[in-house]
Amino acid sequence: MVKSSFVRSLLCGGLLALVALPGCKMAPQVQVASSLSILPLKTLRLYETGVGYFERAGVVRPDDTALPLPAGHLDDALKTLVVYSQDKNAHIYGMTFPSSVSRGMGRALAGLPQSEDDAVSYKDLLNSLKGAAIAVKLRSGETHAGRLIEVVEASAAEKDCVEPAAASAEKGKESKPTCSLPSLTLLILGEGGELIRLATGSVSSVRPKDPAYAGRLGTALDAVSQRGSQSQRFVRLLSKESGPITLGYLAETPLWRVTYRLVLAENRAPAALQGWSLVHNDTDEDWRSVRLQLVSGRPDSYLFPLAAPRYTRRELVTPENQLSTVPQLLGNTADRMWGDHLDDAQGVGGLSLSGTGSGGGGTGEGSIGLGSISTVGHGMGASNDSPSSLLQVGNLAAVAQATGVESGALFLYSLSEAIDLPARSSALLPFVSEQIEAEQITTLSGPHATPRAAVRLINSSKQTLPAGPIAIYSDGGLAGESALDRMKAGERRMLEYGTDLDLALTVVKRQAKSEPQRLAFDSDVLETHALSREDVLYRIENRSSNPKTVYFNLQVGSNARVQGADRVDFDTENRHAVAVFEVPAQSRIEKSVSTQEGRQHRSGILGLSTAQLQDLASATTLPAGERAILQEAILRARELDASKQEITQATEDLKKAELEIARLREHLKAMGHETAAGAAQNPVLKRLLDAEDRLTLLQKKKESAGPDQDRRREALRKVLERLPKKPEKPIVL
Repeated sequence: MVKSSFVRSLLCGGLLALVALPGCKMAPQVQVASSLSILPLKTLRLYETGVGYFERAGVVRPDDTALPLPAGHLDDALKTLVVYSQDKNAHIYGMTFPSSVSRGMGRALAGLPQSEDDAVSYKDLLNSLKGAAIAVKLRSGETHAGRLIEVVEASAAEKDCVEPAAASAEKGKESKPTCSLPSLTLLILGEGGELIRLATGSVSSVRPKDPAYAGRLGTALDAVSQRGSQSQRFVRLLSKESGPITLGYLAETPLWRVTYRLVLAENRAPAALQGWSLVHNDTDEDWRSVRLQLVSGRPDSYLFPLAAPRYTRRELVTPENQLSTVPQLLGNTADRMWGDHLDDAQGVGGLSLSGTGSGGGGTGEGSIGLGSISTVGHGMGASNDSPSSLLQVGNLAAVAQATGVESGALFLYSLSEAIDLPARSSALLPFVSEQIEAEQITTLSGPHATPRAAVRLINSSKQTLPAGPIAIYSDGGLAGESALDRMKAGERRMLEYGTDLDLALTVVKRQAKSEPQRLAFDSDVLETHALSREDVLYRIENRSSNPKTVYFNLQVGSNARVQGADRVDFDTENRHAVAVFEVPAQSRIEKSVSTQEGRQHRSGILGLSTAQLQDLASATTLPAGERAILQEAILRARELDASKQEITQATEDLKKAELEIARLREHLKAMGHETAAGAAQNPVLKRLLDAEDRLTLLQKKKESAGPDQDRRREALRKVLERLPKKPEKPIVL
């Protein structure tokens, strides 16, 4: 396999090297491009979606100014390029660039196998030159010119035999020539009309004589080579006058990423936050004095195939009388004349944008597939037990409302100094240096959870902080590491960064009860709105020589009231209340915390039990009118239970009767009386007939019990429908 040699030889003026060649000069198209005046890069804006806005500014010269672009960036640049002319004389009337071809077209141009999975062999490369005028140079120095007819397998007498290296021969033994397999033979039609037969073992090089043919092979290489998308392309600006100009375009860029350092201060003083951005120059162009801007946000961007030529399919129309330029029997077939139509097998997509795309936090089917936005809800309790929407106990989430100003969908960071970054290099650049509010705390997710060292961080700056890892420093060293989600100005986060071994929390006593306050019935669902109360005595021990602030997660949401804690906070990310305790150094304290929360429980009428209605009716916290309705509903529920019991009993009796009938029939069969005529005097037959009569009666009874159960359930529904539906205004407790 000599694909690498093929690539190198074509870049060296179209020479197809069959043996190792010395270094060659730069390809002519690179020399021409390098003579152009390059419009310098002035500003680069990097986005979190993997694209960058490149802005170039300078003086455009008549047909002598270009933009350097990797081939893989050409589609994006053509799709988004915008020109800002600052001088009426600097008129751009177009731009030109080297044509791009797809991989399939590139392989077709080079005469290579169409399947990208097939490796390119030595024979494939030679076959790509069939029919072309070539010059063949032999190892002896002799040259031959003509057109390549065919490449065939060599016979045994023509195999390439070479002497082995002296270093590999064993001492004292005579070495024998070895043959490289397989060996090929070139059949050439000479310029004088003679047929020439050359074994590849004697060939030094093969060169196509047609410059246009070599150019097509070079174009094909840009598509089939692995680094074709990284090869430099030059977009030439067409202008007749000189003048200042600014233009911009989008291109794919590595994602810029963030890493933070938070240095905590003593006595709750503001902490120092340092934000560093990691950027990469993955192009072949050096960045010199470039103004770098970093954007926190995700504007939609998509790929669109634009640069390469595209071809549509035309209908094949032939005359009624089929005429051919060659005889049909001249070694041809219908399949070969028709062609493989590889593009048709994959579907003709054209330039449409149909398909699946992504963006905005989701995926979507459509013209561009900009996606759909989904949200994740956080609730407390099971699906039929949730915070009450009727009882308003409190609003703990109010303590966590942001005081900052909405910054919009995007937030822009502009570095204060222009940067120099060589090609294929990376840099770590500071973009944030702020004093922000931070408090060292200990968090517990529950009574039996491991205490965690954490920091309560408030983004008191005026800018949005992108997501990234964060290293937290305290007391002159590392305190721990965590990760920071995207934070807008005024938002808060609790970042855990280690285990707190000096704190312990235990539950001394717990008492809980639920008091129903209101009922509602709608769409066959009974809603019970209750005030859930819980009193817990906590014992907290701090073995450290420093006081601690403990944030303890409570199992209540925002619709709650909390008493007994030193203060109350609310976790907006996980949607639950937080009790805050101040624990002195080397001390043990006890805190009694009382919580009240409005909860609602939903029960469908099919799963509603008499016992559940009785428990609700005994609740003195319910209004008297609702309790009276429940008392009547209990009577209807008992009638419904009796109907259910009748059906259950009938079902059991049916099973017993069916088993008895089967047993009696087996007895008759064993006695040899399988018919009624032969068993007229047999008492077993009478028992069988009686059992069948009972079975018929039981079936009728079960059939009649079904409608009766429906009537009793409807009676229960009518009673419960006298309960109010959910009122429009909440009830404040």
